[in-house]
Amino acid sequence: MTAQKQGDSKGDPRFVYITAPSRAEALRIARALVKDRLAASANVLGGARSVYWWRGKMAEADEAVMVAKTRAGLVGKLIRRVKSLHSYTCPAIMALPILNGNPDYLKWIDAVTREKK
Repeated sequence: MTAQKQGDSKGDPRFVYITAPSRAEALRIARALVKDRLAASANVLGGARSVYWWRGKMAEADEAVMVAKTRAGLVGKLIRRVKSLHSYTCPAIMALPILNGNPDYLKWIDAVTREKK
């Protein structure tokens, strides 16, 4: 599956859900994404408990959740950057379309992620 579906505009806003094993790792990744302008902002929420299947067994782990806001055209680069910084072999990284919101905030996401580093 590609990071961008056919028919999406590269400027359409995206909400990217990412998990990490700790708040410290999530903050390190969030800072890198914002610094590199792959995301306009990222929120890090601690205290998540994940239940999942891994290597044929049910597992549980404490995790931190990160939510990054970006443009559709940057999702592929953002995924590659997260994977390069992440300690998991298969990190959860999922982009969801933002269908509506504060128009000024959505314009800000677009503007910030288009600025030069």
